[in-house]
Amino acid sequence: MDLSRRPALDRPALAALAPDLQVEVLDTTTSTNAVAAERARAGAPEGLVVVAEHQTAGRGRLNRTWETPARSALTFSLVLRPEVAPADWPWLPLLTGHVVAKTLRAAGYDAGVKWPNDVLLGDQKIAGILLERVETDTGPAAVVGVGLNVSLTAEELPVPTGTSLLLASGAAPDRTALLVSLLGSLREAYDAWQAGGPDATARLRSSYVAACVTIGREVRVEMPSGEPLTGRAAGVDASGRLVVAGATGETVVGAGDVVHVRATDQ
Repeated sequence: MDLSRRPALDRPALAALAPDLQVEVLDTTTSTNAVAAERARAGAPEGLVVVAEHQTAGRGRLNRTWETPARSALTFSLVLRPEVAPADWPWLPLLTGHVVAKTLRAAGYDAGVKWPNDVLLGDQKIAGILLERVETDTGPAAVVGVGLNVSLTAEELPVPTGTSLLLASGAAPDRTALLVSLLGSLREAYDAWQAGGPDATARLRSSYVAACVTIGREVRVEMPSGEPLTGRAAGVDASGRLVVAGATGETVVGAGDVVHVRATDQ
């Protein structure tokens, strides 16, 4: 691939996803999550997707920001209007990370999900996910943002702990085909989870735990309080929280940066 001439997304192919998904492609924007939140407040229906060819101020957890070269990644945000109980909302980002990893595995990449929703190839991050709740006149909406590194070179990576599909396989896939696959899988999994009630959440939990590369690992969790928690990731509870078995017993973690600890680091 000539990296100076990265191909644009195929807009007619994305338009064909309607009526289930309405895809809006922007040449440049600061943050697709910010734009999608504006659309949601203005009454956008469930299924609106905002995609940026060039995102200049992408946002992640803990207000981290990054920028990638134009057309080198898939950066998109999906507007959802969940009808599940508020207590089940924390499963949305886990569902998203799980589906992204599963879609990449189906495409031939050795992808796994790190709790709660980072997608990894080996120990390197390939995709990040950010979910935001947006209050609107017709009720709360969820904006699910995904940033997936596609054709970034090593020099273009925002952080040295990341990777891209190009670096992992030696070739970059067609971004449009991959986006169509990701969006279709996300919508299908979300609809099934919404319609299935508690049984669907239980199945999601079981499937997520089986695919989560954090489970069984020694971890260090940087807690919001500033005190690190160390131990073995023993599982995920019914609310999607990580269960860490430490020296003083099990601790349930709902938020925090998780570091997979290698044997040489202990």
